[in-house]
Amino acid sequence: MAEKLKIYEHPLSGHAHRVVLFTGLVGIEHERITIDLLAGEHKQDPYLTVNPTGQVPAIRDGDVILSDSNAILVYLARSYAPDWLPDDPLTMARIQRYLSLAAGELRNGPAQARIANLFGLEIDREKASETAIWLFCLLEEELKDRTWLVQERPTIADVALYGYIAHAPEGGIAIDPYPAMCQWLKRVEALPGFTPIPASKIGLAA
Repeated sequence: MAEKLKIYEHPLSGHAHRVVLFTGLVGIEHERITIDLLAGEHKQDPYLTVNPTGQVPAIRDGDVILSDSNAILVYLARSYAPDWLPDDPLTMARIQRYLSLAAGELRNGPAQARIANLFGLEIDREKASETAIWLFCLLEEELKDRTWLVQERPTIADVALYGYIAHAPEGGIAIDPYPAMCQWLKRVEALPGFTPIPASKIGLAA
């Protein structure tokens, strides 16, 4: 019997949630292994033998060990659910654009603000807020006439952007002013197999 896919994650990590969310949506059997970020487990052996960069998530799929949440989404989609990453050049390019936004503006905006609140990190909050608002305005305009980000069904682009946008209020960044974007979030949450990010203390108090 083949081993289950192993996901090394932390429950509150939006990057790790992308992988957990995708496996639920497409029905990939997996085992979740929690890495204690607050205890620094991600910077110690034996986890560093899995991911030398000391970050979550990472996966082990048989002989394949892979890190970086967006790279993992690409691998899992092409391996298990290619409809989520079609191989025609234009669709792939459009999906890559959103993966770049996830690694850039999403990470430097709403993700940074949320992490700062959750873990007490010092950041440039004004810059993070400005970056988030710029991104949300872009997505609001693009989602006014679309059901999903790229095509008429969800792709890994939707998975990559969902978590940190849905939990932006935990970083003090409002999402209510963007109704089209909020409707898109609800569509993701209505997908069969959807897995939420657990509520943090900040989220529960909001």
